[in-house]
Amino acid sequence: TKANQLAHYLQKLGVAPETLVGICVERSVEMVVGLLAILKAGGAYVPLDPNYPSERLAYMLSDAGVSVLLTQQSLVASLPEHQAEVVCLDNDWETIANQGIQNLPSKVTAENLAYVIYTSGSTGKPKGVAIEHHSPVALCNWAKKIFTIEQLAGVLASTSICFDLSIFEIFATLSCGCQVILAKNALDLPNVKKAYKVTLINTVPSAVTELLRIKAIPSNVKIINLAGEVFTNQLVQKLYQQESVQGVYNLYGPSEDTTYSTFTLLEKGTKTEPSIGSPIPNTQIYILDSNTQPVPIGVPGELHIGGDGLARGYLNRPELTAEKFIANPFDHNSKLYKTGDLARYLPDGNIEFIGRIDHQVKIRGFRIELGEIEAILSSHPQVAQVVVVAREDNPGNKRLVAYIVSEENPLSKSELHQFVQQKLPDYMVPSAFVILEALPLTPNGKVDRKALPAPEAKLEGDFILPRDPVERQLAQIWSEVLNVYPIGVQDNFFDLGGHSLIAVRLMSQIEKQFGKNLPLATIFKGQTIEQLASILQESTDSISWSALVPIKPNGNKRPFFLVPGGGGNVVYYSYLARYISSEQPFYGLQAIGLDGESEPYTRVEDIAAHNIQEIQSVQPQGPYLLGGHSFGGKVALEMALQLQKQGQEVALLAILDTTAPEPGNKMTSLGWNDAMWMVAISKLLGYLFDKELEVSYEALEKLTPDDQLSYLYKQLQQINFYPPGAGIKQLRGFLRVMKTNNLCSYFPEEVYPTPITLFRSINPQPDNLKPENIKKEVYESLRPQNMSLPDFGWSPFSSKPVEIYDVPGDHISMVTEPHVQVFAQKLMACIEKAQVKDK
Repeated sequence: TKANQLAHYLQKLGVAPETLVGICVERSVEMVVGLLAILKAGGAYVPLDPNYPSERLAYMLSDAGVSVLLTQQSLVASLPEHQAEVVCLDNDWETIANQGIQNLPSKVTAENLAYVIYTSGSTGKPKGVAIEHHSPVALCNWAKKIFTIEQLAGVLASTSICFDLSIFEIFATLSCGCQVILAKNALDLPNVKKAYKVTLINTVPSAVTELLRIKAIPSNVKIINLAGEVFTNQLVQKLYQQESVQGVYNLYGPSEDTTYSTFTLLEKGTKTEPSIGSPIPNTQIYILDSNTQPVPIGVPGELHIGGDGLARGYLNRPELTAEKFIANPFDHNSKLYKTGDLARYLPDGNIEFIGRIDHQVKIRGFRIELGEIEAILSSHPQVAQVVVVAREDNPGNKRLVAYIVSEENPLSKSELHQFVQQKLPDYMVPSAFVILEALPLTPNGKVDRKALPAPEAKLEGDFILPRDPVERQLAQIWSEVLNVYPIGVQDNFFDLGGHSLIAVRLMSQIEKQFGKNLPLATIFKGQTIEQLASILQESTDSISWSALVPIKPNGNKRPFFLVPGGGGNVVYYSYLARYISSEQPFYGLQAIGLDGESEPYTRVEDIAAHNIQEIQSVQPQGPYLLGGHSFGGKVALEMALQLQKQGQEVALLAILDTTAPEPGNKMTSLGWNDAMWMVAISKLLGYLFDKELEVSYEALEKLTPDDQLSYLYKQLQQINFYPPGAGIKQLRGFLRVMKTNNLCSYFPEEVYPTPITLFRSINPQPDNLKPENIKKEVYESLRPQNMSLPDFGWSPFSSKPVEIYDVPGDHISMVTEPHVQVFAQKLMACIEKAQVKDK
């Protein structure tokens, strides 16, 4: 009824055969109503994805000469300038509903246009594939013969209408009187209501592989159609292990031949790798040599297609149409489409797909002309040369990589990413950019694509560990879906190997963890953990802080737990994390109270007891590997003592430049006011992060307490110590933790000797951090009387002679670049030795 009403309305606007009508709507029932109405009115639809860059949409609207545009009110403001008459399927419906509900008379013939779908073009502009009515009719007739009504009863429609798999999902289903079940994408299947019984899935193999992995294929599914990518027999047999699955089909076909050209039902239990089968009815397949002559069986050639599914050609591109749609040498009254695909006939009559002849690629089912991406990048004023390739450095993870030679000025990868993102749809944006001094060449002067280096999974700039619970949880999710450890909060999702399919998994995991359903496009707005955390925190309630921080939680060995210095924050362990073995789990133990809400512990014994509860949540039984830097060394000692009292073994106690506890030691910082503490903190953190902060006691003492905090907060944001939007309360918490820890007097009542490994820094403290330069530039030194002893006074606490390692750097810089690499090597050797003893 609604489709008829809208069709009547469109006819009154002048829609008739050969009229091109744009449709730019979100995935909804209105989308299907709009498609049907355009066809019923006699017009041809031009699908436009609301998420496409404005420049691309503008080109498509202009090239197609769209006279009427169906959309929704929420999208109107984001549309580019155009000449079409706009019809909003929501706001204008009251007027549309006044039209008749009866079927319309139609003058449409089989040779009139049904739709124009734009695909990637090698010139830098997309090309419109013009399909006439007889072509989708042939596809629907084939579907009726191959699939039963029971199998088509609930077809998952998960493909964008900008891609021709949607023709099968929507029109083949409706032509049989069956149910179309709309989903955002194939990986949204777990969110589809079970009442909508999905019986047929029609999508790309990579999506089905992921559905298998997360055990999300519904029990009602009878048929699985795989298209758009090469896949293995192993996947087929895994699908047949789903009890309800009756058939797995491999389908092949370009947009120029209306979705599918060949098909085959793959056998259950076979060991043969999938072929692409044989032609669907009324389709002819020819495999020809360069002289358009048939090649013998088993000999590769270019696959050519003829028959009822063939497109009229490319809209407004007569030269390209003549080049790709050639006269059929075997039937002078018809055409053949040159696919550019290499294939061969097998002895059993089936066809084996081999690959591409040119530089067109398919990634996750999307057909992409690499030349189009290269043309866009070449238009950047700082790009001298560019090559784009599809790489599969990790099995099953094919992605686009752009190699750039810049002009005189250096290029930023993030700038390039942003430049391309403004001009191309997301699936065509390279996942990584590699800047080269020159492109590698073959002896004959052509680009040697095989010699192009694999991109490094690292974004330029500083490596910054997660700084709050949201960033930490996001980092853990990113590591799981990208299989990269560790990840910094400013590392780019796409530079780390992310792509749209992984992004779907990412958003699914975020929804499970945070209870927030973010649109897929969010990853293109927030491409770093820092940005994504900021988006999440805009509407996410406070997330609880845990002392246990999983810096590198993955690995098959016993974890190493490291307590930070007096500030209680583990952010500065970001340097160390780079050099810890990928097989070694590594956790930090941050102080309670850093959130600015909970009260910090005032006794080392209480901090240690809480930390033990935390580490036993991931490792209930020893032997334990513990460590602590500065003040954290004393906490680690107390943890070891309490664990031994529980009957647990401590295999390693690594003390990082900490002097042993002394009875009755007095702290020089007693009596400091907040301004003094803030100066101390700024000098410590400025030195730690190699940035000079403009904080002086004279400036602070003129400010109110709140203004002092605000001033220091702005300074600390310059060194990325706090994420954007962290809030003053976290700084207030940090200040309170720092004061509390430095005022802790600690000497253990009982000693259970344990093997101690001491790492001593060999360089003195910088002058402005020395206690003798107190004046108003003060910082609590952690090097009291025990400093004069070679073992820093640890012998009474150790069951064996203290194992001592001297490392370059001072008390702070030993755990930062450039010295941390040497320290990490020695620490890893000690950890590995303790692991061996454990075995």
